[in-house]
Amino acid sequence: MGAGVSTSAAENDEVGTFSLSSPQATTFDDVPENCISSLMMSFDPQEICTLARVNKAFHRASSADFVWESKLPSNYQLLLKKVLGQHTDLSSITKKEIYAKLCTPNFFDHGTKEIWLDRCSAQVCLFISSKAFKITGIDDRRYWNYVPTEESRFKSVAYLQQMWWVEVMGELEFEFPKGNYSVFFKLQLGKPTKRLGRRVCNLDQVHGWDIKPVRFQLSTSDGQSSLSQCYLRGPGEWAHYHVGDFAVEKPNEPTNIKFSLAQIDCTHTKGGLCIDGVVICPKDFSERLKQI
Repeated sequence: MGAGVSTSAAENDEVGTFSLSSPQATTFDDVPENCISSLMMSFDPQEICTLARVNKAFHRASSADFVWESKLPSNYQLLLKKVLGQHTDLSSITKKEIYAKLCTPNFFDHGTKEIWLDRCSAQVCLFISSKAFKITGIDDRRYWNYVPTEESRFKSVAYLQQMWWVEVMGELEFEFPKGNYSVFFKLQLGKPTKRLGRRVCNLDQVHGWDIKPVRFQLSTSDGQSSLSQCYLRGPGEWAHYHVGDFAVEKPNEPTNIKFSLAQIDCTHTKGGLCIDGVVICPKDFSERLKQI
């Protein structure tokens, strides 16, 4: 009986030793990189970058072209060629590098327009400088001039000193991804300056905007249009004025957009207005306009 007990104990020791030492511990490094990459496609770009820090396998998996191509807008090749030039060889650039490049501010059309992708959603945003607009009287320095300022992404804004007839028109043809977009004028009452290193806004020439509202108008090549009116508000602070919304149903086909700002009641003069430009962004970005 004692021998039986001794044998059973020995067998138990062998079984215990086998169960502890035989199976090899499984770690993240054992998961195939293509499986990790496939899983990463369901995360947003910021989460992918966080996962890339888990270990070397995750880092390599996070750089897979198909991961980042799934995050890029459908027209990313058109966007990149617009920014880098038509003859750019895209085969020499990884999709991760393309994503990073498009998420930074990129100027085009002689520096009068800027495009970038939202880092989280990869949605397209555009900013158009006042220098790309047709402004009535812009060539007459008695009425308008361009004021240099660090407050603009384009380093200057159009400034109205005084005029009876105010009309500003802009036009853009662009291949937008499918979605809903909003158009905003970025304006300020008052001339931005600096005094002793501090921001100062000169309001001396601000007048006439509280008598009649400003009319904003938008139209697209596929028949969409909107018209709105409002009084300009908040002297001394930049504000975004909603021009209208439009939808893109056929992605990557050129959409022509025309937009305007007008106050053409000649019973009184208007002055002291700064025009930075026009923002075109996804419709659900309205709450984030202060960052633009």
